[in-house]
Amino acid sequence: MKINKKYRGKIMTLIIDPQTGGIAGNMIIGALVDLGANPKELKEIMESVTSQFGKVKVSFNKVNKCGIDSTYCNVELLSENKHIHYKDLISKIDNLELDEKVKETSKNIFKRIAIAESKVHGESLDEIHFHEVGSSDAVADVIGSVYGFYSLNLDKEEVIGLPVALGGGRIKTTHGILPVPAPAVLEILKDINCIGGPVESELATPTGCAIYAELCSEFKKFIPQCKTSKIAYGAGKKDFDFPNVLRIIKTKEITESDRIDVIETNIDHLTGEEIGYLFDKLLDEGASDVSVTPIIMKKNRQGSLLKVIANRSKRNHLIDVMFKEIGTLGIRISPNLHRGIAKREFIKKSVEINGNIFDVTFKVAYVNGEIISGRPEYEDLLKIANKTDIPLIEVKKIVGNYDD
Repeated sequence: MKINKKYRGKIMTLIIDPQTGGIAGNMIIGALVDLGANPKELKEIMESVTSQFGKVKVSFNKVNKCGIDSTYCNVELLSENKHIHYKDLISKIDNLELDEKVKETSKNIFKRIAIAESKVHGESLDEIHFHEVGSSDAVADVIGSVYGFYSLNLDKEEVIGLPVALGGGRIKTTHGILPVPAPAVLEILKDINCIGGPVESELATPTGCAIYAELCSEFKKFIPQCKTSKIAYGAGKKDFDFPNVLRIIKTKEITESDRIDVIETNIDHLTGEEIGYLFDKLLDEGASDVSVTPIIMKKNRQGSLLKVIANRSKRNHLIDVMFKEIGTLGIRISPNLHRGIAKREFIKKSVEINGNIFDVTFKVAYVNGEIISGRPEYEDLLKIANKTDIPLIEVKKIVGNYDD
């Protein structure tokens, strides 16, 4: 049997890096084009979908920003900027002839902006009307960014956002002179790492920040351990003594990572049979792993430490199961822990023993594309041992590992 040593299913990661040059809608589009999105297709989409908002002209060209070769997306407004209510803007997006996921993501982005504006101005969503972010060039930025993102199938990847450079100083808006970062930017970037400066100028726009917040699945302070596959740069329109560019890094992770929660509680009132039932119950209810460790509790009582590993989506349900089944008074949670896991798949292989052919399932694990283990499943070995009357330990030797 020929063994494929390389595994093609490794997780891909996209890193959006606005920590030097900030972020704006056209910078995102420029970086996506630099990454491989079709500029002619984007130009056509952006100019056509904005027709009911106002005319724009879109062009792409290569520029050099402080030694960094990057792609600049120029969105020129050809008609008067008109104010529009949030609900009217959403209605117009619903009527666009675009893929539903592009429209839904675009609406989510404008909702982020609307929520931020409503908090800043003390208005409801129905009352909010957009000024700068409701104009046709802003609509082109949002839909162009989302369309380019999906055209590259980047929604299939984990998207990590690095800290956002905000700039500083003051900026003139329709609401008057405001400090940088603008209040809406701060609302959009709540709980996201930001960096002040490094210049007295606006570096992060509300539109760019809302797109960034919607597309990213996780936010980190630093680039995680990875192998770089491709680096793209989207240029801003300003010139400083540092590159006014947005960097997007496409990577291939060395190992698959998994974010988990660890749920623990001490128990001293259950029998061995009841603990066994609970063990199986938690696995059936979605726990990734369950372990029970003997411990000595206060007053020298013998007890057990029940530890459950769970994906975040299953955490609350498993906690409810534990309260119901155990009657415990307290449960400890260690959230958002990271574990390195090898990519695993189950592969069947035919094995001949004493003239009989048996199908054996192997659990094959990969790290960085290489097979690190390929052990046969116990249940299949047990079936062979019972049928052939060969000791289990001998069956295991005969079957061997997947790559033997």
